[in-house]
Amino acid sequence: MIPLSLAEIVGIVGGQPHDIPDMDRKVTGPVVIDSREVRPGGLFAALPGERVDGHDFARGAVEDGAVAVLAARPIPAAAPDAPVPAIVVPDVQAALGALAHAVVERLDATVVALTGSAGKTSTKDLIAQLLRRHGPTVWTPGSLNNEIGLPLTAMSADETTRHLVLEMGARGKGHIRYLTELTPPRVGLVLNVGTAHIGEFGGREAIAEAKGELVEALPTAAEGGVALLNADDPFVRAMAARTKARTVFFGEAAEADVRAENVRLAAGGRPSFTLHTPTGCSEVTMRLYGEHHVSNALAAAAVAHELGMSVDEIAVALSEADQLSRWRMEVTERADGVTVVNDAYNANPESMRAALRALVAMGKAGQAEGGRTWAVLGPMAELGEDSLAEHDGIGRLAVRLNVSKLVAVGGQEAAWLDMGAKNEGSWGEESVHVSDVRAAVDLLRSELRPGDVVLVKASRSVGLERVAQALLEGEGEVV
Repeated sequence: MIPLSLAEIVGIVGGQPHDIPDMDRKVTGPVVIDSREVRPGGLFAALPGERVDGHDFARGAVEDGAVAVLAARPIPAAAPDAPVPAIVVPDVQAALGALAHAVVERLDATVVALTGSAGKTSTKDLIAQLLRRHGPTVWTPGSLNNEIGLPLTAMSADETTRHLVLEMGARGKGHIRYLTELTPPRVGLVLNVGTAHIGEFGGREAIAEAKGELVEALPTAAEGGVALLNADDPFVRAMAARTKARTVFFGEAAEADVRAENVRLAAGGRPSFTLHTPTGCSEVTMRLYGEHHVSNALAAAAVAHELGMSVDEIAVALSEADQLSRWRMEVTERADGVTVVNDAYNANPESMRAALRALVAMGKAGQAEGGRTWAVLGPMAELGEDSLAEHDGIGRLAVRLNVSKLVAVGGQEAAWLDMGAKNEGSWGEESVHVSDVRAAVDLLRSELRPGDVVLVKASRSVGLERVAQALLEGEGEVV
């Protein structure tokens, strides 16, 4: 956080001071919305939550060292000698956004924003790992890419920050435009337009319209604006007409400025390729699993190249990059030789297909010892009227890819996964539908053998990561 006095903050957010004895006192610590994360010198924003109201924790936040509370109402003192300094605003969330905007304006940093239907978090993690070799870099933790998470990330930057990498999500039209107004980017990256949240948007054209708000918000080419677009996705490629920024394409297409050639999968499903940029080429062999990471790597390489990294620096960084965010193709080999792939953070049709292909590639390494591939899949949320067809299609794909065992976990959507597999030609126990996590774990514990590879994937709301955790923690109860 760039140090700001309480008087400055009051002016920025348009608030009213309440019980603040020293308006010149500076906020030097982080801005947080969870009172358990308060640090001395920080600012606590009292947001109402689904189950609790942040105002109820304001006193404790001040006792733990917060300079003041950003609140929607004054906080009564616990005692006459223990006031709770507060900046009272009409809307705490809007005040967070205004404060983030003011912080970004004071930074001497390049703001990089990215969006897309799939792969945002993995790509953001790759970009961060490349750029931090080139200077102090702050990036979105996990998937905190909304109107609350993005301001909190922006405010964690300080005077030393050289790169600010912000993941931007959208649930509808106008959401990304709003985020770009809070933290105006100079570099904007669009990964793809898929079917994630298609039930909320109403179609891929509407998703493309929303995602393209990012490139519309960029500065002109003369002002240094750069739009990085996926040449392999026609919806994204068409966004070049919607921006005044300079356009750079990445992908496997021959016309891409940053592209991959000779893509292949090394042992265990790790991708290798020749990285081509306008300034040269270099070889990359990734630590991450699955061919889908090639597109993510090209997107990250395009960002790094624009910000001054050489092709050799980029290739080394991509080859050494790890998965930073949890439950995204987390690969763990048990002592008995069973490999568990926890990709249960979220799921949509595109990421499901990519994960299944990665599973098959990983499984080939264990087939000489009789190992099998297991796809433990749950529902994909927010698909609207396309839900039946998409779940049926994923079940069919599992059969076409020769996945050894499909375990569909849950209710109606899981039944559709199982139905698709059986209609495609699954027989016997190749595909099974179980009701819940406990049933899935019981089945797997009884059936797994050395050399097997188990993929666990579903939408976040399903909580299917509990299957992976149970398989890795032994014979205990399923939490």
